[in-house]
Order: sequence, then C-alpha cells, then structure tokens
Amino acid sequence: MKAEIENVELASQQGGLPLSHATRAVSRIASLDWKLIADELNDAGNALLKNIFTAQECQALASQYGSDELFRSRVVMSRHGFGRGEYKYFRYPLPALLQGLRTSLYERLAPIANRWNEQMGIDIRYPAEHAAFIERCHQAGQLRPTPLLLQYGAGDYNCLHQDLYGEHVFPVQVAFLLSEPGKDFTGGEFVLTEQRPRMQSRAEVVPLRQGDAVAFAVHHRPVQGARGSYRVNLRHGVSRLRSGQRYTVGVIFHDAT
Repeated sequence: MKAEIENVELASQQGGLPLSHATRAVSRIASLDWKLIADELNDAGNALLKNIFTAQECQALASQYGSDELFRSRVVMSRHGFGRGEYKYFRYPLPALLQGLRTSLYERLAPIANRWNEQMGIDIRYPAEHAAFIERCHQAGQLRPTPLLLQYGAGDYNCLHQDLYGEHVFPVQVAFLLSEPGKDFTGGEFVLTEQRPRMQSRAEVVPLRQGDAVAFAVHHRPVQGARGSYRVNLRHGVSRLRSGQRYTVGVIFHDAT
C-alpha cells in the first residue's frame, strides 16, 4: 500500500483532482473483496467493482475531456469504423487518480492473469509490480500510454472490439462509468460477448452505475471443460445511446506501439 501511495504522490504533481481523492480511491480498491472478484472473473470473464469513484470525482474526470494538454491523441470513431463517439488517450505522466488506480488494480489482477495463462498453457507470466510490466512493454517498443477517456452523445455506440495494441497484452482491463444512467443518459449499456468453440456467442450486459467499474477479459480467458481448460474469445462494446451524454474512463495495463 505504501508503494501505491508514493506512485500517486508522484503523479499528483501533474494536476487533476487533489491528492486526497487519489489516495482515497486507491484505498477503496484495496478494500474490495478480491476473492469474490477473482471468482467472478473466472466464472464469467467480468466482475463488477462498485463505488470506486464518488460523484465529485466522476464529474472532475469527465470535465478533463476539454483539457487537451492531458492527452496525446483524439480518435473520432466514425472515421475508423469503430462506431460513433470519440475518445482521447492520456499522455504521461497520468493524472494522479488514474496512476494510482492503474498501479493498485494491476497488482491485484496480476495473480489472476498468471493463473489464467497457466490454465491456458501460455508461458507468459506477469511481474508483481506494474512498473516492471510497463518496462517490458517499453523494451518491446510499446511506449504510448493507453488509459483513455471516452465521450458518447445521443446515437453514439462502440462496436465490439479488443484492445490489444502490441505484442505484450495484459489479459484484464477495467472501465469506469463517470455518468449516471437514467439521469445523464439512456441506453449506452456496457456489453460483452463470449465465443466458445462450436457454440453461438453469448452476450452479457453489465449493470453499471456512476462511479462503478467493470473488470473484464481483454482477449481470451480459460473455461473449465470435461477434458480440461480451453480458451474462449471475448469482445466488448457499448450499445447505442438513446439520449444524453456518457463518459467513461478505460484503464488498460499494457502500453501501445
């Protein structure tokens, strides 16, 4: 926990929410039932993380969308066939709140990721600390930070996809909903699909509220079958917004080429 707070203090010099909000968010992550989260990820490929951000923190993060100096690039989805809406990738150094969450979440998800790879017969193992994994990414030329802030308006949606970005991929990522369903927007549900061998795809909608997050498989995960574990393929997206505006923060643990 001490190392996590030190990382947050470093990032706090860059601006954004006060340091106290960042340290409190890290404490909320630490207080979650991580055995339950691991069980849900193993059983369904996703897990709900409730009440990670306060309404004030959500509003402050969403308001950063207009601060171009915080971001390295902007993507308009319709130009690339990704859907409708847009998003921006944060630049380094990350805002204190995101840096703290990225570090803290990784350290709790790495043991799950290592168990998944062992079950799927994949030799790759992930170090205990996020800084060591980022160094691995950077040595392979994956230098660009991947946490992002997404903005959707009425009629916008995000096609089913996977956030891979390069050779080194951490198998779990986390998305935080910053807007309140039914108040700030309607529609816009977070959707996951899972394709098992010789079966039709299964869809799941995750019921997020403002300040909640969902941890989910980036690409594939193990499922126990009659003859041992096998891989299933997952994609995620956002259904069409019926009205309003929706903001989301995505925390991806590998960097991009």
